Amino acid sequence: MSVDALQAINAYAQAAQTGKTSQSSDAVALGLQGESAAKGTDFAAMVQDAIGGAMASSAAAEKLTVSASAGQTELVDVVTAISAAEIQLETVIAVRDEMIKAYQDILRMPI
Repeated sequence: MSVDALQAINAYAQAAQTGKTSQSSDAVALGLQGESAAKGTDFAAMVQDAIGGAMASSAAAEKLTVSASAGQTELVDVVTAISAAEIQLETVIAVRDEMIKAYQDILRMPI
C-alpha cells in the first residue's frame, strides 16, 4: 500500500470524525432529537468503522510485508493480506464516490 493511499485514508478518517462532531452539534442546535439524529450518527459510525477497518488492514499488510522481507512470513500470507486491504480500500472509495454522486444529484435538483 502506498504512502498516498494511507494519507488519503487518514484524511477521510479525520473528515468523518469532523463531520460526525459537527453533525451532532448541528442536530442539537436545530433541536433534532430522537430517531432522525440517531440515524445520522449510525451512518457516520458505519463510515468511521469502514475507514478504521481499512486502515487496520493496510497496517497489518505492511507489517506482514516487513516480516516477509526478513524471512519470517510466507509470501502467500503477505499477498492475502494485501488483497484484503485493497478490497477494503476499494469499498471505502466506492462508498465515497456514491456519496459524492448523491450530493451532486441533490445540487442539480430544481428548487
